[in-house]
Amino acid sequence: MYFAFYCEDVPDSLEARLATRDAHLANLMELVDAGRVLLAGPMPKVAGQSPAEVGFDGSLIVADFDSQADAEAWIKKDPYIAAGVFKNIITRPFVQVFPQG
Repeated sequence: MYFAFYCEDVPDSLEARLATRDAHLANLMELVDAGRVLLAGPMPKVAGQSPAEVGFDGSLIVADFDSQADAEAWIKKDPYIAAGVFKNIITRPFVQVFPQG
């Protein structure tokens, strides 16, 4: 089943994000390589402006896990947590309706 992770950043997270980005992406690539990621990406603070200039508010990840417990265990090991980028993470089951697969 898919689970959506809505990850909220701490204020002024840009420097910590950039310093930890490669490790964060490596963690995510394990799921990508296994074909388990539906979508993933950061949320800039301001639409239409360079995130490198305005920073980020958070990230959204939707990926396939066997259970909510497995999903929560995976996100807890994300390097952005250890680096203090994420201040809050909401994990919820997700059902894909569109596009139909």
